[in-house]
Order: sequence, then structure tokens, then C-alpha cells
Amino acid sequence: MNRALPVVRLRVPTDEDAVAWHRVFAHPDVMEFHGGRIAELSVYEELTARQRRHDAERGFCLWTMLDESGQVIGFTGAQPWERAWGPKGEIEIGWRLGREYWGRGYATAAAELTLERVRAADVPSVVAMVDARNTRSVAVAKRLGMRLAEVFRTSAPQREGHCYRLDLKDRTVADSN
Repeated sequence: MNRALPVVRLRVPTDEDAVAWHRVFAHPDVMEFHGGRIAELSVYEELTARQRRHDAERGFCLWTMLDESGQVIGFTGAQPWERAWGPKGEIEIGWRLGREYWGRGYATAAAELTLERVRAADVPSVVAMVDARNTRSVAVAKRLGMRLAEVFRTSAPQREGHCYRLDLKDRTVADSN
């Protein structure tokens, strides 16, 4: 059964979005697969500044995700994978939502917009790096048409990660639905 996805908008993060991200991600469930601890505001201040640079330099970044009413509900987007493990240098797409927005299709809708934007920036393929226990993000990757390409150990002890891949050269978002 396919349900209609909600309307979402994406924007380059502003200084104020650092505060909004800090607020919306301040839930242990949200941070379970992102280090387990609620991050300090300074982390989001640095992250939003870095994303503005990414957008200016590459034409894509982690964008602020807004719901139908214009409320900040999370982020989605793409950036180079820079860790020593995993697909170093490849473009990773990702998403993070506030807990109260889970299960409504926002991550999938926003990730589809991300795929359109990175394809327009001539990115030939993307990866999604997902903790194997994060069944919600695994489901989003699969809904996008991504395929499991690699299983690896993350930098966190005893954690299995999955690398999902999607070739963008010959596909449209509609092809993956």
C-alpha cells in the first residue's frame, strides 16, 4: 500500500536553524544512532555553518527540513563521507527528524527531494550509511530504491553498519517508487 507523502520544503540552514535543530533533536530516541547523547548547541552552530559552505561550494548540503506549516522538523541532504572507514569521499545522503515527526513519511519525502537536487548537481551516485539496527532509516533507504552494497564495522564498538548505494545517472525518483 502506497500512501501519499507529506509536503516538505528544504532550505539552506540559517544561524537560527542551529537552535531549532538543537531543540528538535533533543530526544534520546533521535540520538540513539548518532552517538547516543544529546549534542550541545555549539555542535549545531558549527554544523549549520559548514552546511552553508557546502551549499555554496557544491550546490548541496544538509538542508533544514520544514513541514507544511513551515515548522523546522529536522534535516536531510547530502555531503561527502569524510570518515576513515566506509566509502571515503563518496556523497552520502542522510536524514534526521525530531521524534514527534517519525512515521509520517517526512524522511522519505525529503530524501526524494535530496536525490533530485544532487542529481541536478551532477552527482552520479550516492550512498546512505546506516546503523544496521536503525530499521526506520533502512526502510527509507529501501523506499528510495537503494540497495545494500556493503556491511562493515563502524567506529563504535560492536556496531554493524550498512552502506546502501544508488546510481543516479539513469534513474529518476519516480523509477524508485
